[in-house]
Amino acid sequence: MFVRDHTAASIPIHLLFEEDYDAWRALQSVAAQNWLAQTLFRPERHKLGLIPDTQGKLQSAVLGLGKHSGQGEVTLWHFAGLPDRLPDGSYHIASSLSSAAIAQCVLGWGYGRYKFERYKKPSPEKAQFLFVPPEIDLAEVQRLLAGCAMARDLINTPASDMTPDALADAAITLAARFGATVKHIVGDSLLKEGFPAVHAVGRASSVPPQLVDFHWGDAYHPKVTLVGKGVCFDTGGLDLKPGASMLLMKKDMGGAACVLGLAHAIMDAQLPIRLRVIIPAVENSVAGNAFRPGDILATRAGLSVEVGNTDAEGRLVLADGLALADVEQPDLLIDLATLTGAARVALGPELPALFTNN
Repeated sequence: MFVRDHTAASIPIHLLFEEDYDAWRALQSVAAQNWLAQTLFRPERHKLGLIPDTQGKLQSAVLGLGKHSGQGEVTLWHFAGLPDRLPDGSYHIASSLSSAAIAQCVLGWGYGRYKFERYKKPSPEKAQFLFVPPEIDLAEVQRLLAGCAMARDLINTPASDMTPDALADAAITLAARFGATVKHIVGDSLLKEGFPAVHAVGRASSVPPQLVDFHWGDAYHPKVTLVGKGVCFDTGGLDLKPGASMLLMKKDMGGAACVLGLAHAIMDAQLPIRLRVIIPAVENSVAGNAFRPGDILATRAGLSVEVGNTDAEGRLVLADGLALADVEQPDLLIDLATLTGAARVALGPELPALFTNN
């Protein structure tokens, strides 16, 4: 995927904003200029131009970045789609970019090479390699890629296999790998331990609700706590979702998956923090003992909640998780959750909703 040696056979990738394209094209060979003109290439965002040599082999690639105004630096998203669109070969970034922008490109390349093939016959590995300059911390990039791949694998796994048991096992396995201390609470023990909202949401499932809480790092370091919504499948409960809305609800544990991926990167980098991870893992299912609209539920914080709609289960499990996190008064507390489709309505598909008191 990545190489440190830059060979003469390496194919250059030029990254160009629209404002810089004409000046760059004027410096290219007549053959390259004619090819770009005949293929009607313009460097619009994510447009890719492939320039052949006289033998018809790929000589160079041009990636459009769109208009420069307001975009700032190149980001990983400019580069993430390239592995699927380029043939096998060795490549290098030919444009003059800052180290930060190059690092983003390298990270994007790694993101683009991700495949989820747990349920398929593995496809042949593409022989694609990107040269990474010596000033780029490749170990850091690979840590981030490993954490991201972990999160993506968890999210992509169907709910038949990514049950609350499986999500809890993933958290416990990660904690054990890095020597974290773990507390795992399952089923009716949640009531005894003071997590009534987590229990209420998950009690109708055949797989019991549970909560994983682990600590890692020096207790004297700054305290960072991550809480992830782990609803492994969300039917909507008795306020049942329509079929189309339920189809992708295996991803309703995406907050927990991202928390575990981030925790992986933090612990692997041995960052000087005291990390705490809290994962409430449940399925919001339908059964005779499911919580109902109009029920009044207790929470860990001592507040009662009247249920207006059983499809608001994420707020309930996070209420208990955040109340637990609050006791230690961490220096930084972050929760991640697929909380509402209204976020996409408000901000579109590219911007995540962020709420903060900072």
